[in-house]
Amino acid sequence: MTDERTAHVLDFFTSRAAGWDSKFPDDGPAFATAVGLLGLRPGDAVLDAGCGTGRALPALREAVGPGGTVLGADLTPAMLEAAVRAGRAESGTLLRGDVARLPLRDGVLDAVFGAGLISHLSRPEADLAELARVVRPGGVLALFHPIGRAALAARQGRSLTDDDRRAEPRLRRLLAGSGWRLDSYTDEDDRFLALAVRRS
Repeated sequence: MTDERTAHVLDFFTSRAAGWDSKFPDDGPAFATAVGLLGLRPGDAVLDAGCGTGRALPALREAVGPGGTVLGADLTPAMLEAAVRAGRAESGTLLRGDVARLPLRDGVLDAVFGAGLISHLSRPEADLAELARVVRPGGVLALFHPIGRAALAARQGRSLTDDDRRAEPRLRRLLAGSGWRLDSYTDEDDRFLALAVRRS
């Protein structure tokens, strides 16, 4: 957890954690809609990978019910602290950890939700393979962002390029090389959502 990209992630998110929710106050319904497309059932086990301030956790808890398991893992202590302050720890168990090395058994989860995750992975193919390791065959991965690629690039003042990890051809290859099959892909101004299925 000490490589250069990890250090960048910690620096980036630690300084922004306290104001993160107030910067994006209207994203809640988009998170809930994306969670609804995961196909979760009561009693399922789900991980919010790179959970940040835990904005997806209440929707995940509602989807799996009181008998389900909801985990939120994030590398940045300040983000997890913000999740606790917002009361979202009541919806799931928070873990400080790197999605590249999850403290979970093989095949223990039914689904993984990752909001804004893909662009922050140090080794995307290996890290996606680690997510596949902890999901049962046939389980689902949702890679989500509350705005699409073009809108995000414009917000960040950069050009949209084909080497973006979220570009469909590149993402399809990354997923295929790490144990997933891209099942659906949506890239619209108000939502990015790629759903992938864990291969047998």
